[in-house]
Amino acid sequence: MFVPSFYREPENSWMVDLIRGNPLALAVANGSAEDGPFATHLPVILDPGTADDWSGELPGVTLLGHMNRANPHWAALETGSVLLLTFTGPHSYVSPTVYEVTPAAPTWNFTSVHVRGVVEKIESTEETLGVVQSTVRAFEGQFGNGWDMTASLDYFRKILPGVGAFRLKVTGAEGMFKLSQEQPGEVRARVRETFGQSACTYKRETAGLMSRLP
Repeated sequence: MFVPSFYREPENSWMVDLIRGNPLALAVANGSAEDGPFATHLPVILDPGTADDWSGELPGVTLLGHMNRANPHWAALETGSVLLLTFTGPHSYVSPTVYEVTPAAPTWNFTSVHVRGVVEKIESTEETLGVVQSTVRAFEGQFGNGWDMTASLDYFRKILPGVGAFRLKVTGAEGMFKLSQEQPGEVRARVRETFGQSACTYKRETAGLMSRLP
């Protein structure tokens, strides 16, 4: 991903926060010339088994994900192959009317993180179940209502043959936080204020990130 220097994250935590807050990734792999490329939307979490070893840098981190085994992407995925995960955070259109200057051009403020890594397909039934359970715990804690999965474990085991789980050892990560940094301070402030007062959730979330810029 091409990232101009002024759109880079102020600190590493921005990329981690974006992934945790927007964990539905687009997984992309080349595949063969006849069938590829493959792209699949899937939920991704930080491996809870290695969380204690995490230093704050994404390279070296292990992520966990899963997809439907009936998906041709799963069959094309091989242990040792490279997978790209893209995560999209807050974003919104910026109208030139906000700039209050002429000439001007519209643009789109957006945030995104691209993560590359090496895949390890998980073949063990128990390990696959562990990935599913870890995913439930992570998302119920952050987005759900504390649902107790205990009574549904037998159901999990019933559908498990259709689940393809994998680990991804992160080898590289890039973040793009395009938040009007190229604009003069007074213009950037107007964009932030306009977005912050909008009824659109995306605009308000984008304004929240803009307010955290140095």
